Amino acid sequence: MGIVALRPVRDADLAALFAQWRDPVAVRMAAFTVADPDDRAAFDAKLARLRSSADVVLRAVTWNGALVGSVGSFVVDGDTEITYWIDRAAWGRGIATAALALLLDLVTVRPLHARVASDNAGSLRVLRKAGFEAVGVETSFANGRQAEIEETVLRLG
Repeated sequence: MGIVALRPVRDADLAALFAQWRDPVAVRMAAFTVADPDDRAAFDAKLARLRSSADVVLRAVTWNGALVGSVGSFVVDGDTEITYWIDRAAWGRGIATAALALLLDLVTVRPLHARVASDNAGSLRVLRKAGFEAVGVETSFANGRQAEIEETVLRLG
């Protein structure tokens, strides 16, 4: 599989992360994305905010030393949620599963929460392997699909 590692996000990572986060296939799969994934100024402002927030853990995901995505946690309404994004070229190699396991070692608060488009079988599989359990479903507007879709809400005790 190779070596998956986490490290702080660097300024030099931003162009590659922006390209990953605007991949139309990945945006559709993730569904719950920013309104305009092509807005570089908004991306830069968001990453600056995330990187400076005490409530956010944001890490670059590397595979055999190469940047392949990001993983992190953030607080919403008092709940800590996790998120990850892996470059589509690296899907299906166990990288998201390994990166999430590493994040769970860094973020020790429990419970943790996750939300995923209910038809995103890959992400549901990753989260279940990490011990997350589905606790409900909601219907929410997904920018990546420009429609209301069902999302599964998961929790790790």
